[in-house]
Amino acid sequence: MSRRTIRYLIAAGACILAMGFLLAGCGGGGDESGQDAAEETASVQTEATNAENTEAADPTLLYMGHASLRIVTGEGKVIYIDPFAGDGYDLPADLILETHGHDDHTAQDLIKDRSGDCRVITWKEALADGSFDLGYVTVEATQAGNNPNHSIDECVGYILTFSNGRSVYVSGDTSTTDQMAELADKHIDYALFCCDGVYNMDLEEAAKCAETVQAKHNIPYHIVPADDPDHFDRERAEQFAAPNKMILEPGEEITIQ
Repeated sequence: MSRRTIRYLIAAGACILAMGFLLAGCGGGGDESGQDAAEETASVQTEATNAENTEAADPTLLYMGHASLRIVTGEGKVIYIDPFAGDGYDLPADLILETHGHDDHTAQDLIKDRSGDCRVITWKEALADGSFDLGYVTVEATQAGNNPNHSIDECVGYILTFSNGRSVYVSGDTSTTDQMAELADKHIDYALFCCDGVYNMDLEEAAKCAETVQAKHNIPYHIVPADDPDHFDRERAEQFAAPNKMILEPGEEITIQ
């Protein structure tokens, strides 16, 4: 329920209450009518208040460096994607996503704490099942891969859609895929494109992919190979010539809204 609808319900409740008071002042059963109106108003206002209190908060996304991300949903669920680089693994995991089997995407040992029902989805499950509805997030696998470094049969990207309706596309290690032409119809809010130019597509190709996907915000990541100790190169990131470019440095956090 939108905030506009909630405000409308509250205003409508106030009108009903006023009518109830007016009827209560008239003879011939006015007290009963007024009481019914007051009860209806209270019900409407309670429903509106409950809806407003349960409206989903906005998730946050922490870029930890290289291809490593941490997302905390509006419900407080913690999602790690391709653990490997940076800091921020202190929160207990509810979901761990891996795009493929290379060491710089699968360092699960960095995640010391996990919730009792923590779910791990690797590229294997993603390729087999395609999509997952976990309540607090839906996860959809997307095509990823390039030759000779990443087989399309052993890699995925992910689209995550949250309770607030916002979505994040994580390309995984890839070059241009056939499916990217279809992603514009999904109206993605934030898209992250790998662009190291050694094991994956370079900056120019990544920018063309961003033009194809048409996300509202385009973020370069996996900017350098995994053996770079900084896991980031600001100068290269600035050269990412995608529309609606957004640069995140390791340790920087944004709100997904």
